[in-house]
Amino acid sequence: MRRILNWLLVASLAFGPEIAMAADYAGGPGGSSSVGTSYQGEAGIGARESFDTVRPGRDALSSTGVRIKDVTTIKGVRDNQLVGYGLVIGLQATGDSLRNSPFTEQSLQSMLDRMGVNVRTGNPRTKNVAAVVVTADLPPFIGTGSRIDVSVSSLGDASSLMGGTLIMTPLYGADGEIYAVAQGSLAVSGFTSQGTSESLTQGVPTAGRIAGGAIIEREVARATVETDQITMELRNPDYRTAIRVVDAINAFAIRRYGKPVARENDLRTILLTRPARLSSTRFIADISDLPIQPDMTAKVVIDERTGTVVIGNEVQISTVAVTQGNLTVRITELPSVSQPAEFTDGQTVVTAQTQVVAEQEGGNFAYVGGTDLATVVRGLNRLGLKPTGIIAILQAIKTAGALQADLVVQ
Repeated sequence: MRRILNWLLVASLAFGPEIAMAADYAGGPGGSSSVGTSYQGEAGIGARESFDTVRPGRDALSSTGVRIKDVTTIKGVRDNQLVGYGLVIGLQATGDSLRNSPFTEQSLQSMLDRMGVNVRTGNPRTKNVAAVVVTADLPPFIGTGSRIDVSVSSLGDASSLMGGTLIMTPLYGADGEIYAVAQGSLAVSGFTSQGTSESLTQGVPTAGRIAGGAIIEREVARATVETDQITMELRNPDYRTAIRVVDAINAFAIRRYGKPVARENDLRTILLTRPARLSSTRFIADISDLPIQPDMTAKVVIDERTGTVVIGNEVQISTVAVTQGNLTVRITELPSVSQPAEFTDGQTVVTAQTQVVAEQEGGNFAYVGGTDLATVVRGLNRLGLKPTGIIAILQAIKTAGALQADLVVQ
């Protein structure tokens, strides 16, 4: 009996890490599974044991959060882009000048030729026509005869497309085939008004949109989703988010179908096994509304052109001392008149006197640091800087290694 106990003690010391790893992978705090045991299957990187779908814990299903359909897509279900070239007519003398836009004149002549009007010998100088590029997105599973929205943008020197009508324009796919035909009146939100000495422009008057302006003439090859294996992809790849999606789906599937159906493949893709006698459409609809709490990486996004700074909730800054002094250099040119002396042949000339003044403000040190977003924002606001100064400081903090986040400069 003593020999058997000694053997068990040696075995527990020798195989303790493997047993602990297997228990932790099975789910639940402290290595205990709250629903059942794990299944044999595919192994992870560096794992010594093989596991398949893991049963989730009791708190996998949440009552609040973001729906799975808002953070994932189904592989193969995608849009296709369409583009076409056409003419917009009916403009109030705001179209292309045919002399500066020869392609507009050629297109106008070709259109009239197809309608039986010969204008080759003439010299049209209309200002009511504009050449445009028409773009649209072809949704998946859309059928012939359906309508989609199109965007219209000026190609020449037209000043406004307001009040114009797009004439029949074929829309081509990447393979060169015609998939839709667009036509209709434009809705332009921007406008321009010009007088003798002043002009006013609001928005973009050279771009518009036609709601339901294109009719589908050809269908694309439909994605195959009625399969036993369905691949789901995350819009923002993340390991923790993928695990939470898998746990939420499996917790729901065990209650609904009696077995888990999801397995994480990597940080982006999740493999789903469709239950028997259930269509893919109904299966995806069942799991799409499940709420989860997506995770995100610590990231700071900076747009130097507009002075926009966006700081993520997980951003942390190690404690650093920061100072910034604003240097202002002012150069002033003061004109002065130089008069020649009396009874001389000199001439009166205008000379300039230059004044240069340099001022520097600030220079006090301030501590910046924090483990949450509120503390970081308070530390940056304590400096009292404009967005350009905050951008420079964030870049310097990143260089110093104190910004524990990815810095994205646009």
